[in-house]
Amino acid sequence: MLVDMKHSFRNDYGRFAHPRILEAIAKYGEELNDPYGLDIHSEKAANLLRKTFGVPEASVHFFVGGTVTNMVFLSSILKDYEAVICCDSGHIAVHETGAIESSGHKILTCPNLNGKIVPEEIERLIKAHTDEHMVLPRVVYLSDSTESGTIYTKEELSRIRKYCDVYGLYLFLDGARLGVALTSKQNDLKPEDLGHYCDAFYVGGGKNGLGIGEALLIVNPSLQKNFRYHIKNKGAMLAKGYLLGIEFEEGFKDGLYWELAKTANQRAEEVIAVLKEKGFDPAPSPTNQVFCAFPREIARKIVKEFGCEVWSDRGEEIVLRFVTSYATNDDDIAALRAFL
Repeated sequence: MLVDMKHSFRNDYGRFAHPRILEAIAKYGEELNDPYGLDIHSEKAANLLRKTFGVPEASVHFFVGGTVTNMVFLSSILKDYEAVICCDSGHIAVHETGAIESSGHKILTCPNLNGKIVPEEIERLIKAHTDEHMVLPRVVYLSDSTESGTIYTKEELSRIRKYCDVYGLYLFLDGARLGVALTSKQNDLKPEDLGHYCDAFYVGGGKNGLGIGEALLIVNPSLQKNFRYHIKNKGAMLAKGYLLGIEFEEGFKDGLYWELAKTANQRAEEVIAVLKEKGFDPAPSPTNQVFCAFPREIARKIVKEFGCEVWSDRGEEIVLRFVTSYATNDDDIAALRAFL
């Protein structure tokens, strides 16, 4: 369906990469590089990421996607009897086909509030797991932006960190859409804050115009040792790792990564404006995911024309998700306006 679709709001990875990323890949395409992420481009990219996020001692590892990043990292830091705390809408709990559970670790879910984990719920789950007859909560997982397109504030992240410190938990942040979170007009987090509050986090490239790839930054020194062994053991070590290094080097050398994210957010604002102009009531969104309810028949027509994902079916109404990206253009916005 999407192959024949001229204008799509289905996701933010329907196009492979920004032209500059493609040009960089082509430029170094005939260059001889060391394999397995030990090349000069991956080294330069890692240093750029350490500098950007203010974590000079972090170990940096590149993966092809978010699910494998989550699974490999979490399985590396958890003992067999330890579990992950996650809100019930979290990506690892809903959209990763049990990848964490398949590695032998239970996910303990708690109710979300606008897609976010509530700090007090961490304490509730800790107190509900009282002895060795239950799994032991060991790490808190969250994402920024969330599955609902919402973002964490500095105060919220600080409170979550305090609960983690009280109960001896690691804090891991899924940054598949970190670019749109940190460039949102409502955001008050700085890149350096992630290294201060999180034991590890990753920077998503696949959903922000870098082709493929996520960059995992392990800040906590106690979690860094022998991690490359674990990557290889889980089948996640890319032989041509320099491909990912080239992409992140190009994306972070002069701020391209942030510009692409800003564009995605701006286009989402335009989608919201069009929906309101045509008499619909989209939910407020600080990032590039826009949610709006439509009468059933109208929703079906929009899905057929633009590929929007059905987020929830309420019977007479269907909530659709519109996702914008760096590549969403004036013609896409005009086509949506005209169609509605």
